[in-house]
Amino acid sequence: MKMKQLEIEFKTLLTETDYHYFCNFYHLNEPDFHTQTNVYFDTPTQDLRQKHCGLRIRQYADRGEITLKTPQEIGLLETTDSLTLTETQRLIEQKVLPTTGAVAQELARLEIEISQLTILTSLTTKRAEFVIAEGLLALDESWYNQEHDYELELEVADAQIGKQAFEHYLHTHAITYRPAENKIVRATKAK
Repeated sequence: MKMKQLEIEFKTLLTETDYHYFCNFYHLNEPDFHTQTNVYFDTPTQDLRQKHCGLRIRQYADRGEITLKTPQEIGLLETTDSLTLTETQRLIEQKVLPTTGAVAQELARLEIEISQLTILTSLTTKRAEFVIAEGLLALDESWYNQEHDYELELEVADAQIGKQAFEHYLHTHAITYRPAENKIVRATKAK
């Protein structure tokens, strides 16, 4: 399956106390969470980073996907190809990327040579994700390069309305906004 969608999200890092507050507030238990591992790619000269793009293979328990995020005027365009679990594991083990599909086409458009892409780092997240009135809420606990953090993400359809909703949501829950860089940036900096 190939998919393109616009991602508009607002996020904040959470303290461990804030994270557990939300787990309790939403009555989240172990079955509400799934684990995913993101393996990030770029060229040795960081051509994708210079273009403000991010490329990852995400492995779930039963499948995977490869996603390229490219900046848009508002938000990021996510181009995604679905993978089987076997394909996902093989690509990660061999440290290669597919040469066909929507992601490969987008990389070619960006003049990124697939054969030059290599694994930068990885990050594992335990995530609960569900719809609330303001949008799609994700509550994350992540581990990468001896780092461990907590994050709340709110994905919305409209940037202006979403920003106001996000700020109101944090205020309602008495959460201090703590800027959160994208996971690929955090994982790469911690490397």
